[in-house]
Amino acid sequence: MEEKKETKKPKIINNVSLETVCGITSALPVNELPEIAFAGKSNVGKSSLINCLINRKSLARTSSQPGKTQTINFYKVEKDVYFVDLPGYGYAQVSKETKAKWGKMIENYLHKSPVLKMVFRLIYISHDPCPNEKDMYDWIKHNGFDPVIIATKMDKLNRSQVAKNVKAVRTGLGAGSETVIIPFSATTKQGREEIWDLIDKCIKTEE
Repeated sequence: MEEKKETKKPKIINNVSLETVCGITSALPVNELPEIAFAGKSNVGKSSLINCLINRKSLARTSSQPGKTQTINFYKVEKDVYFVDLPGYGYAQVSKETKAKWGKMIENYLHKSPVLKMVFRLIYISHDPCPNEKDMYDWIKHNGFDPVIIATKMDKLNRSQVAKNVKAVRTGLGAGSETVIIPFSATTKQGREEIWDLIDKCIKTEE
């Protein structure tokens, strides 16, 4: 007789709020709780991922216009952790000077936050990573973090294509076998609990 697998209940979030918004000239907040950062190209579904994780429809602002997030946004989730939404890049219709300032702002955050514990790096699962996506991955590694890769919009693929595309993402980034890649869909919520498992382990380690 086959043993039934226990179905894990979805993570429930009761309290979440946008606590701090930092622009190019703003001082970073001094937080005590662990911080989890989210980085990715401006059309990759970063806001949709955050909204899915916190069970909210529009706390993190989504837009058909790439580059909507132009600040570092700190969301306090329960009394456990901060989700840090970093500015998108790539397709944002802003000047090179502004993009350079965003880069400095993100680099400053990666270097100076003493409570940043994990970086989620979002990649569109249906496309091979382009050179600037590999550069961003290498840059985060250079700043001392081994990012967890979230391969977004997996609902655009047939199930049989997922493993092949995940392999292409790993190869395109030059990521080793130790790098975690999680296929994710904000539409079906597939991958949500796996992401939360990593976050919860990170929080418990800090405790």
